[in-house]
Amino acid sequence: TLVRVVLSPIPSFPEPSALYTACKMVRWLSAKLGPTVASRHVARNLLRLLTSCYVGPTRQQFTVSSGESPPLSAGNIYQKRPVLGDIVSGPVLSCLLHIAHLYGEPVLTYQYLPYISYLVAPGSASGPSRLNSRKEAGLLAAVTLTQKIIVYLSDTTLMDILPRISHEVLLPVLSFLTSLVTGFPSGAQARTILCVKTISLIALICLRIGQEMVQQHLSEPVATFFQVFSQLHELQQQDLKLVPAGRGEGQLPQVVFSDGQQRPVDPALLDELQKVFTLEMAYTIYVPFSCLLGDIIRKIIPNHKLVGELAGLYLESVSPSSRNPASMEPTVPSTGPEWDPQGGGCPQDDGHSGTFGSVLVGNRIQIPNDSRPENPGPLGPISGVGGGGLGSGSEDNALKQELPRSAHGLSGNWLAYWQYEIGVSQQDAHFHFHQIRLQSFPGHSGAVKCVAPLSGEDFFLSGSKDRTVRLWPLYNYGDGTSETAPRLVYTQHRKSVFFVGQLEAPQHVVSCDGAVHVWDPFTGKTLRTVEPLDSRVPLTAVAVMPAPHTSITMASSDSTLRFVDCRKPGLQHEFRLGGGLNPGLVRALAVSPSGRSVVAGFSSGFMVLLDTRTGLVLRGWPAHEGDILQIKAVEGSVLVSSSSDHSLTVWKELEQKPTHHYKSASDPIHTFDLYGSEAVTGTVSNKIGVCSLLEPPSQATTKLSSENFRGTLTSLALLPTKRHLLLGSDNGVIRLLA
Repeated sequence: TLVRVVLSPIPSFPEPSALYTACKMVRWLSAKLGPTVASRHVARNLLRLLTSCYVGPTRQQFTVSSGESPPLSAGNIYQKRPVLGDIVSGPVLSCLLHIAHLYGEPVLTYQYLPYISYLVAPGSASGPSRLNSRKEAGLLAAVTLTQKIIVYLSDTTLMDILPRISHEVLLPVLSFLTSLVTGFPSGAQARTILCVKTISLIALICLRIGQEMVQQHLSEPVATFFQVFSQLHELQQQDLKLVPAGRGEGQLPQVVFSDGQQRPVDPALLDELQKVFTLEMAYTIYVPFSCLLGDIIRKIIPNHKLVGELAGLYLESVSPSSRNPASMEPTVPSTGPEWDPQGGGCPQDDGHSGTFGSVLVGNRIQIPNDSRPENPGPLGPISGVGGGGLGSGSEDNALKQELPRSAHGLSGNWLAYWQYEIGVSQQDAHFHFHQIRLQSFPGHSGAVKCVAPLSGEDFFLSGSKDRTVRLWPLYNYGDGTSETAPRLVYTQHRKSVFFVGQLEAPQHVVSCDGAVHVWDPFTGKTLRTVEPLDSRVPLTAVAVMPAPHTSITMASSDSTLRFVDCRKPGLQHEFRLGGGLNPGLVRALAVSPSGRSVVAGFSSGFMVLLDTRTGLVLRGWPAHEGDILQIKAVEGSVLVSSSSDHSLTVWKELEQKPTHHYKSASDPIHTFDLYGSEAVTGTVSNKIGVCSLLEPPSQATTKLSSENFRGTLTSLALLPTKRHLLLGSDNGVIRLLA
């Protein structure tokens, strides 16, 4: 919902501060959620909704401020000619680039670029078609985003993916742009904007990679772009040869062109095409490309003479005394003639090797600060960016920018796991365990007895035999082999800590070593300590109530359940659970998500369900044949319990028989957590299992490798949003695995 707010049309934000605040919040969320969740739920929706910024004729109008030249009256090539859609999409692109800054270049190449390929991919239907307004806007969004991506790619990465950019982005865009049978819903205006943006994109790539690489990798896109002028020129001739053979009702006429190819032509589109590929557009394309490509223009563009003649006709119509660019042989810029303000020729030699007033250093373009011509021609500056010159210091006009290195950049195991996750459907409700080690958290000197993630999943708590509770950050760092230090260590316990949890409403931490400690996770200050009433009757199990409740429920060895409100002194409630029986010690407690009931599990395998509002025992039954090790309560009045009798059982609160019953073959399931309708289990033999709680029941088990996990598994917690596992061991080290 928040992402959609950011992408709402600008008029919905009456004050700029509201838009600024929304963008800041999306950026904050992107860092807080981590790379997988940010890419799956934030970046993915930003990409989808980027298209909305260009839908409709009003979003496809050039924005011309006072003092600027008309949109197509400048002969420069790499320039930003913004349309209203560019202004609307500004905050969206800003958030997308911020995610790339956070998690590195793979976000650009593995998530953004494939989505661009999807946007520009032709439809499945062969034959003439007409774009819809969504596809039309998608083409504009794709070219705009590609231009942003190219600027931030390193030289090595750009050369690696250049064939993909050519075949998956440029050629599909050009197939729509130069099509003789596909019309644009917004007509010539949308096609003109796409043409200008595509010119700018190809020119940017040319400036980045140099002439030789252009000839090797971009010959086909550049030639395709120029070829449309020849096709339209031939269509205007009088001796067109229509091929009537095989033409049925509703079929388009076939035209044989000078290259021998026979292509269908929609006569209704000729007017739209002629409005786009005018003499002015020919000049806009020809002059700068002749400077960028030099002599190789004759090798890769067969019809360069025709386009040059069209550009010359445009110059004559504007200024009859102008020289015809077609009468000049295109030359390499480093040896080209001096710049003619009226002629539209190439920039004068700047004494360096390079193109278009730039310096070529290896595969990198170095832009001199003084590359802006002093006297631009009457049609505007040629070698500039929107009139500012290629050496402009503006961030929007840069040919290349370094992507800032972030401590959270993806590499190693993090990158491998992230690549898998972004390809998983958002509708996939299953937990997949791949045994990929993401991070290690050493620090405890004793066995880890319990782990509990905080509600935001950006921190987690751990309690240990070393009598400490530690607060750890959960932000991605390193390549999977890195170790993270705790953010805070709580040292006020006197015995082994067997429970730790968070009171969500007041944001306090609750931990227990036989006495309950309530403390502030930000400062580590103890807020309250609840000692057992009798030292001979210690506390054996603790649970916290869900928000908005602020109570803690504690079970003692005399089968008494007590409630304490952390805001008030003394006891809140006290209930007896035994009922005259001797069920043993309370081993586990669980509170329902609504807070209306609590279930206690005893060492004898007996379970008791209590109504927290009345204190009445709703049900008591022999659930297992051994000690109950852990209980979880979930929505729908469902209880899940594990026991030393090797079983994991699913119950309905008030039904006598269990819904499902699983049996572990070798070891009891001493720790487990829930993910939707699945239970993720752990045993002392270091086996992780995933059990379905629905029909039909199923179970998959994975043995932890010694490379990813050392020691014996003692505790387990699942991060449901990030789909990670926290595994505690008897050697005091906690591992984050996916």
